[in-house]
Amino acid sequence: MLGASRTSTFIAHAVLVIGIVIVAFPIYYVFVASTHSLQTILRPPLPLLPGPLFLSNYWEALAGGIGRIGGVDVSTLLFNTTVVALAVAVGKIVISILSAFAIVFFRFPFRMTFFWLIFITLMLPVEVRILPTYKVMVDLGLIDTYTGLTLPLMASATATLLFRQFFLTIPGELVEAARVDGAGPLRFFRDILLPLSRTNIAALFVIMFIYGWTQYLWPLLVTNRNDMNTIVIALRKMVSFADADTQWNLVMVTAVLAILPPVLVVLLMQRWFVKGLVETEK
Repeated sequence: MLGASRTSTFIAHAVLVIGIVIVAFPIYYVFVASTHSLQTILRPPLPLLPGPLFLSNYWEALAGGIGRIGGVDVSTLLFNTTVVALAVAVGKIVISILSAFAIVFFRFPFRMTFFWLIFITLMLPVEVRILPTYKVMVDLGLIDTYTGLTLPLMASATATLLFRQFFLTIPGELVEAARVDGAGPLRFFRDILLPLSRTNIAALFVIMFIYGWTQYLWPLLVTNRNDMNTIVIALRKMVSFADADTQWNLVMVTAVLAILPPVLVVLLMQRWFVKGLVETEK
């Protein structure tokens, strides 16, 4: 039995290591390419070890302008994308948790009708409503603004549904006890619901942050100026149909920098993210 257990453990770890190598090797290869010159990248095979241009390539991308995206540096693109991702994540959570709070704990006419209207929007992809939304942004003068980039992406029926389902599990006795202690709706929300929802909020924040970070279609439509582009759009603009016209070393630097923030968010909030998904503290 002990030998069988050790064999099973060894096989499981071997499969895990192989999976990690398969997933991580392309990312490592991108990093290696970001440390070499353009001539080295265009002359295969690409070395498997990092090159001597790590600092110069990253400094050129972060501080110097890149020609194919109008001379905008990558630090500006990272700032734009961070603003969009944070605003979308925080906005979705705030709107969704308040909507779920109103639907579950307040009694008003057509309460469930409003909930089902929110729920039905799950069946409508972004592409269905993108043209009227774009028209509204044009009429309000929100093209090439952070408000135009983030506001239409803030509503989330999925997050509203998740918060509603969690709020329904809260015992009625807890609500009555808060009412007896003189807690009003806002105090009940702040002192009881928010602490109980922290794992849900953390899990949704990670998901929504990555959702906002990887947005492509909407930022492409609502931005005309290069200095308002997100890093995903800039990556597409940096790649030309001809290899010789593409600064592949800077493209790889930009790709590495585009990967880092979502990875850091997942790593830093991993414990809360897992708790929010498996519902261990509910």
